[in-house]
Amino acid sequence: MIPLRARSLLLLAAVSALGVFAFVWPLVIAPGGADGSVDAAHASDAPWIFMLLLPLLMAVMLAELAEGRIDAKAVALLGVLVAVGAALRLPSTGVAGFELVFFLLIPAGRVFGRGFGFVLGALTLFASALITGGVGPWLPFQMFAAAWVGFFAGCLPPATGRREIGLLATYGVVAGLAYGLAMNLWFWPFGASPESALAYLPGAGVGENLGRFWVFHLATSFGWDIPRAVTNAVLMVVFGPAVLAALRRVSRRAAFGAEVTFADAPHRIDDNDLPAVASSES
Repeated sequence: MIPLRARSLLLLAAVSALGVFAFVWPLVIAPGGADGSVDAAHASDAPWIFMLLLPLLMAVMLAELAEGRIDAKAVALLGVLVAVGAALRLPSTGVAGFELVFFLLIPAGRVFGRGFGFVLGALTLFASALITGGVGPWLPFQMFAAAWVGFFAGCLPPATGRREIGLLATYGVVAGLAYGLAMNLWFWPFGASPESALAYLPGAGVGENLGRFWVFHLATSFGWDIPRAVTNAVLMVVFGPAVLAALRRVSRRAAFGAEVTFADAPHRIDDNDLPAVASSES
């Protein structure tokens, strides 16, 4: 596991605070101009959130590089896992709730740690959106939600063997349901028909609107989240041991957690250091 230093933790806290604010501000400040379209949700603030998110993610990586916690090998591995995660998302892209991307994200966060999992989750959703053409106001919210999935995978308690697989499978269920909940919240306050018991009610208290949101989630989207949760658990039980073993083997060989030390250069031998040898002709 790649440990985090204080500066990186502060940067991750700043990124997460931005994400929480992006999700919940419509519950505190009534959004205007909602027309009931998902594409219109966060249409004005999503580009700004995205513009802040990418530099903060880059700052996390640069802070880890500067402190010697990660090196070129870790950056290269991150790129490979992002590409594989984006490819895993291609067959499903969330159809009927099925998502394969978490199958790799959760073990990677578990093996390489919280910061690695956070950045991996965000960049995987970003790369897959570029490949599939899924760029829109929802993208920064997908990146935040996936980043939190990878982060909390690195926060799970120690476990080994079957207990670890059971822990990751359970977390896969929780993460799959939580991801769907978050991705409902990003657009729900912008829906139309406030007369409905399922819709956001401008001017109402946060508690009342959260109750309305919960009813909306259970009635409309909870059934789509169950296949994602079940897929995570089944894949983790079937393929999780092999994936964890492969990632840990890579981590050991790359020695990501080793401290970087510098030693004095070895003494260079030149002609002046060689002992004098008598000539055989003398």
